Amino acid sequence: MAFWRWLRDAALAAAVVTVIGNTAFAAGLKEEIASTGKLRVAIAVGPAGGAFWCVKSDSGYAGVPVELGKAMAAQIGVPVEFVEHPNSNAITDDAGKGIWDVAFMPKDSERETKVSFGPVYDSVETTFIIRAGLDIPNMASLDQAGHEIAAINDTTVLRGAKAFLKKATVTGFKSYEEVYALLSAGEIDALALARDQLTLIAKQVPGTKVLAETFKKTDSAVAVPQKRPQSLAFVTKFMTEAKANGTLKKAYGANNLSESTLLTQ
Repeated sequence: MAFWRWLRDAALAAAVVTVIGNTAFAAGLKEEIASTGKLRVAIAVGPAGGAFWCVKSDSGYAGVPVELGKAMAAQIGVPVEFVEHPNSNAITDDAGKGIWDVAFMPKDSERETKVSFGPVYDSVETTFIIRAGLDIPNMASLDQAGHEIAAINDTTVLRGAKAFLKKATVTGFKSYEEVYALLSAGEIDALALARDQLTLIAKQVPGTKVLAETFKKTDSAVAVPQKRPQSLAFVTKFMTEAKANGTLKKAYGANNLSESTLLTQ
């Protein structure tokens, strides 16, 4: 599967590389992808960063999308501006409102009706973290009547958890901060999220445990609003090159993330 993704992305990048190099196209690209004079990168902010999620501090934003957004803006020749959102669904819903120009988010068929996706750059296991004090060794034990599982509203993870769990109750909440607070307070039995995020949360919330099993794979990809062909061609070329020239690996390293989920082909 990874080989065919690489072949598809490489073929598309090769098809547009000479066009992107054209001066007229470059001018048109800047007008389309950075019409405000800046590259507006949509990001989702939470308590722990990662391949999709970003964090905010006094020094600014951090996360893989932040590093990629900076590199992309530099290549276009414009400043970068980060547009904060509470989750990936909010980013998707804003795609047609002219609020952002590029995003990096989990990909699924429902979102393809609102945004155009370029290459997938990360594929992570999605699982559950169990609250402190609850003895749940596996997913079969978790999927029982009376167990309350949280996920973030209208996300690929929420849809996957609802399809997978047959007896437990799965409830959607507005933001990463909200589900994190519920887990920390022991007000939910489990939280569904990507494994890399849950591993970070487990270090921050004593007594919690990440299950070893996986209920789905979540792919993250670069995205642009629909009907922006020059933007899509550019981000496809950029991400294909970022996988090959080390830009993507550097973004993971800058955020102390394992490269085990990174897709370089």
